[in-house]
Amino acid sequence: MNHDERKAAVAAYKERKVESGIYAIRCAVGGKAWVGIAPDLATIKNRHWFTLRQGSHPTAALQTAWTAHGDAAFTFDILERIDDEIGGFTRECLLKELQAEWAAKLVADRL
Repeated sequence: MNHDERKAAVAAYKERKVESGIYAIRCAVGGKAWVGIAPDLATIKNRHWFTLRQGSHPTAALQTAWTAHGDAAFTFDILERIDDEIGGFTRECLLKELQAEWAAKLVADRL
């Protein structure tokens, strides 16, 4: 990738629309689920899968299940997207409230 292509790629990344919301990571073996909040839904799965593959995920129960069953047993689902016009503190409060609702509905742990 030359300098101009790199600059264009960085500019496109910065200009992309960022969607925040609620997501779930589920293990098919045993039916365990975890619900999380993401300020950027487009990047959160990569972050979790990377730390899980490295064996360094901060959620011990999720890491233990991943180590025992492998990545093929896990799915990542976006549960709800938040309107991008909701700003700052209001968005954070709404995300936490929705996370609690989804965790209760799915009988899941929070990330």
